[in-house]
Amino acid sequence: MSQQPIEQIEISLRASELNLRKNALDELGKFSADVAIPVLQRLSQEPDFALRRLAVMGLGNHRTNESFQALQRIIEKDEDANVLAEAANSIFEFGEQAIPVLSGLFKRSQNWLVRQTVISLLVETTSYADLLEIAKIAITDPTQTVKEAGILALGQILKSPLQQQALEILTQLSYSPDWRTRWRVAIALQHSQAPQAKQLISQLQQDEHYRVVAAALEVATGNN
Repeated sequence: MSQQPIEQIEISLRASELNLRKNALDELGKFSADVAIPVLQRLSQEPDFALRRLAVMGLGNHRTNESFQALQRIIEKDEDANVLAEAANSIFEFGEQAIPVLSGLFKRSQNWLVRQTVISLLVETTSYADLLEIAKIAITDPTQTVKEAGILALGQILKSPLQQQALEILTQLSYSPDWRTRWRVAIALQHSQAPQAKQLISQLQQDEHYRVVAAALEVATGNN
């Protein structure tokens, strides 16, 4: 099957029909980076956030330094949470060099979608120091889901050399008046066999909220 002319693809990327946009993006992926990236850079300047989001999706398909820099600029300058979250997903594919960019994005943005996206990406890495720094910020976030994501990130850190620091934070959180926080602490503790973690699980089995108790009992059973 022959390729569509690049000019037609660039027009189709801006079509009102979503299926035409998707097909155009798929077609663009068949072109070399030196042809595709300028098209995507122009698309990333559009006022419509949906088009800018499409642009960052496309940039993630081309693992070049130029594409990385384009995504980095978008992350630094764009203000739409949907675009930023998608850009975070795309730049993550570039590996370790994306970690500082993602950490910086988390610190700058107060948006729950952006923050949850960044945390979900960082927990897949072994950059535990960066994850710990982000988790400390997340647990102070006013949005409960971001806070809970931060607690679960601490659970991942329990599998690292930074285990003791994570345990100390989880211990403090286990006394939170919010049952959802204590519930997430119980779940996070499944990743540790340390005596301090087992003591916390024992404590949470006596919690006043049944969901916290259930989570703690499940972890205790699974760790035996």
